[in-house]
Amino acid sequence: MVVPSRGRNKESPPLKPGQQQQQQQSPGASPSRGRRPHSPGRQVSGGARAMRKAGGGRRGARGDPRGPYREGPAADGERDVLGRGPLSLLRVCGDRLRVFVVDRKAFITKADSKIWLTFLLAVFAGVLHWCHITTLFENDRHFSHLSTLEREMAFRTEMGLYYSYFKIIIEAPSFWSGVCAIMNDKLTEYPLVINTLQRFNLYPEVVLASWYRMYTTIMDFLGLPTKTCWTVNRGKGLSPVESCEGLGDPASFYVAVIFLLNGFMMSLFFIYGTYLSGSRLGGLVTVLCFFFNHGECTRVMWTPPLRESFSYPFLVMQMLLLTYILRIPSINTGSLIALCVSNIFFMLPWQFAQFVLLTQIASLFAVCIMGYIDSSKLQKILSAHMVSLLVCFILMFGNSMLLTSYYAASLVVISAILEWSPKILKKRKREVYVWVIEGCAWLFGTVTLKYLTSLVFGIADDAHIGNILKSKFIGYKDFDTLMYTCAAEFDFMEKETPVRYTKTLLLPVVLVVFGVIIKRAIKYILWSLSHTGRYEKEERFNHGELVFHALQLLAYSVLAILIMRLKLFLTPHLCIMASLVCSKQLFGWLSYKIQPKTLVFAILALMTIEGSANLRTQWNIMGEFSNLPQEELLEWIKVNTRQDAVFAGAMPTMASVKLSTLRPIVNHPHYEDAGLRARTKVVYSMYSRKPASQVKRDLIKLGVNYYILEESLCVSRKKPGCSMPEIWDVEDPANRGKIPLCTLMSKDSRPYFITVFENSNYRVLKIPKE
Repeated sequence: MVVPSRGRNKESPPLKPGQQQQQQQSPGASPSRGRRPHSPGRQVSGGARAMRKAGGGRRGARGDPRGPYREGPAADGERDVLGRGPLSLLRVCGDRLRVFVVDRKAFITKADSKIWLTFLLAVFAGVLHWCHITTLFENDRHFSHLSTLEREMAFRTEMGLYYSYFKIIIEAPSFWSGVCAIMNDKLTEYPLVINTLQRFNLYPEVVLASWYRMYTTIMDFLGLPTKTCWTVNRGKGLSPVESCEGLGDPASFYVAVIFLLNGFMMSLFFIYGTYLSGSRLGGLVTVLCFFFNHGECTRVMWTPPLRESFSYPFLVMQMLLLTYILRIPSINTGSLIALCVSNIFFMLPWQFAQFVLLTQIASLFAVCIMGYIDSSKLQKILSAHMVSLLVCFILMFGNSMLLTSYYAASLVVISAILEWSPKILKKRKREVYVWVIEGCAWLFGTVTLKYLTSLVFGIADDAHIGNILKSKFIGYKDFDTLMYTCAAEFDFMEKETPVRYTKTLLLPVVLVVFGVIIKRAIKYILWSLSHTGRYEKEERFNHGELVFHALQLLAYSVLAILIMRLKLFLTPHLCIMASLVCSKQLFGWLSYKIQPKTLVFAILALMTIEGSANLRTQWNIMGEFSNLPQEELLEWIKVNTRQDAVFAGAMPTMASVKLSTLRPIVNHPHYEDAGLRARTKVVYSMYSRKPASQVKRDLIKLGVNYYILEESLCVSRKKPGCSMPEIWDVEDPANRGKIPLCTLMSKDSRPYFITVFENSNYRVLKIPKE
């Protein structure tokens, strides 16, 4: 992709209606050196004009071309020659072609050098980020010195669940037998057989497993070692373990690919910031802001296997492509295909991607109804979204949540509005009340269509999302909602987060940029309501992508305030918006008062004060993973239970049991399925105040043989109302006031259960059949 150093059509203000561009030429200059009048849609870039004015490149060393470019009697004589024969005409055309080719070569050589410099800087930023997150991950866990079991335990909760499918594929006799195994999985939700590719967004694990098998096969064929193993003495009376390092170790290969992908993401951020701002300095601002606010931007260095680690880099690519599409006057097929592919790569790995894309198309629709982009362009963008949604639906074996999502409903409703609104409202498109009608039609139509499709297909898997939103606004509570909102990442944004943004100057800079964009947007909207001339329309079109980014910032801000985990989208977008401080479109007027680069470097210097402190804090994190109680539990399960023994317990622990022991489990951390939520409620009834006999009967119905009880869940309380007995008091008020069953089981599990293993954290209860 060509990344220009200046924005298109932004070098000089457009002409007013009726005004004509006049060309001035020195008496002795050749007309070939002058600039011919050109249409606004084909302006020459600033770099090309500067080069031509200075006579740079090869053309600057040539004399004036012969032929029709000379003035005076010679020119008249040439016209006579042209009138006399075709050979003279061919000679003149050849001269013109030769001059054009030489001039174009000089321009392309100069443009290519700028593009290559941009890409080299982008690669450097990517390598820097890869080194940074790799170092943080190693410092935090000493991952290179852990045993295979310890590495698997380090992937807690849903991370362990996802990694377990990668492990199944690479350990299977063949790649396709491994894929078939995860498509007919009998271990994850015993006794059900489920297609995990349909349920869990596991295509990243499938791709990585294929790469790992190819890598090890090729290296074995060449006779090259893929890993180095040694014995690690853990001290403190612990037995030594074998630790392997190198890409031949599955866990090391897995996280290495994730970190490479997120290094590539930083390269995309540099290109994105450069293209949006029209300056490589803007790309530098984006990258530095990301590093200075790294703890707020990503958590890939602490939780590599999470879905966002695979998905988010492709959202950056998709936003970059979308910005390019919004800027160009007409969309070509290649751009739409690239947008569609990036959408697919973003949606396939992550179930939450559809909600992000919902905010995106809502922002695009708002930009369209205000007149900043043409409705035909938006229709083409929506078509790309629909195709990518259909492809994901097929690749995920008919995952009905995709077709019954708010995202799918919104695509249909906006397309219908764009089709029917001009016919119904006719020439009233520029009136404010029309915008309100269209906005309300979108909101009402999306909610209604979503409800109807869910009703038709009988889908309730995403019902908990509406309940979470209700809990934010009206204090709604039930078991499933509290399981989410009691976790810190699903709570409201911390009050300290805006303070941290302010200390690095990220928030103040973005507020200034946002204010300038909104001011100009309001100015042009008011202008468009009173004028219908072509000039205003063309001028506003040049800034449509900036208005879109401002609206997208508002959407991300709302998401992040409601759910703290979604800072993942807000903070990087703030970094992208900060690049616009280098934009001549917004701050070109400052060049008359102060050197813009001086101002930008002064801002970066102030950012560095707090930003460098944040980086040092990250670099000073030193730790070593160790979880001896869970290691004892897993080793006991491997030795003392049958391969088909069925386990139940807390969701994070169940992921580790499935990953490291390959025993069947009845519940797991992927909480987005309605059936799984019902199973989990039955399993967690051990922490309620219900009678032991009732809990035992419910567990036997699920086919459970062993229950792993964690006393910490019985007594821990992250915040008021969030201990497991308190959550059950909301769900089961009839038994409120009784002693929690988990407390009774910790003292004496008889007669309903038999304690067969116990250590400081875990107690394994065997469930005897009645």
